[in-house]
Amino acid sequence: MDIKAYIESGILELYVAGTLSEKENKEVYTLMQQYPKILQEVLEIEAAIIKLTASTSQRDNNHILLRIKQTLGFDDDGKVISITKPKYNWLSYTGWAASIVLAVGLFWTMNQNKQLKYEVQTAEIQQSILEIQIADAKNSLEKANTLISVLRDENITEVTLAGQGNFANTYAKVYWDKNTQRIFLDAQGLPEPPEGKVYQVWSLKLSPLTPTSLGTIDSFTTDDNKIFEIENLNESEAFGITLEPAGGSETPTMEQLYTLGVVS
Repeated sequence: MDIKAYIESGILELYVAGTLSEKENKEVYTLMQQYPKILQEVLEIEAAIIKLTASTSQRDNNHILLRIKQTLGFDDDGKVISITKPKYNWLSYTGWAASIVLAVGLFWTMNQNKQLKYEVQTAEIQQSILEIQIADAKNSLEKANTLISVLRDENITEVTLAGQGNFANTYAKVYWDKNTQRIFLDAQGLPEPPEGKVYQVWSLKLSPLTPTSLGTIDSFTTDDNKIFEIENLNESEAFGITLEPAGGSETPTMEQLYTLGVVS
């Protein structure tokens, strides 16, 4: 998903404004849980609205109160201005002024309630962000501990995958734990795949050449460490990585073979 394009589409502003349909609101909420960047953008939009609402409310209130002061004959210091001849009846004056004051009070109360609602929503979003960050940190720590134990295990088979053909500058490495039937793929030496393309990992039998897909690396662009744990139930004699259309291919595209390594 192109998160940047989604954010720039304007749908998050409509979500904050409450103008989306129930289905669209659910879609945005689901994406907020999946992508911290979208969640952060919603938080910033709401914060900006709170700031703008507060400043606008202050200007409007000052303007109305100033009109009341001028009409009732007070200067800026709160002193009575000398009036030679009253223009309006005092009783009608006070009733009119009371109505304005009441209106100002109602507006202020509504604005405070609205701002409180935004503050509550902001706090909930911040809490969600914190929970996601804690979960990510926990997962990263668990991955790191698992990888360290794998690297220190003498029974782990290490396979270097060298660059092939036009992709000679690429590289990768596989750590194969045969006991748990899984591999850890270090794909740091692969470039970012083009849009609409994914890397696909293959387990190979060499005689005859028989490729078996181990799946696509869909999270390649979002994974900072570029280390992926993959199940491998095969008696692999080699491993390869190709670039395939999104969703993967049934057989490897040999023209897009980036790396290949034989199990020693």
